[in-house]
Amino acid sequence: MAAILKDIEAQALELSPMERGSLIHRLIQSLDGPAEETPDEIAKAWDKEIARRVADMEAGRTKWIPAEEVFAHLDEVAKGKR
Repeated sequence: MAAILKDIEAQALELSPMERGSLIHRLIQSLDGPAEETPDEIAKAWDKEIARRVADMEAGRTKWIPAEEVFAHLDEVAKGKR
């Protein structure tokens, strides 16, 4: 099997970046399996979630963190300080 995998990899690397991206997308989808919901159902669920988050912000239930703090924290994490 390892030889077959090497052949497939070599062939894939000969593809254009666009073709490799398409192949990667299809392979990832094959791992995820079929969607449990239709695209319309997924869009409606996101709309509902967005509305919930906006309502939370407008009602003051959301904790706001300044972007500078967020980026400083991410820098510390990236440098292994946290």
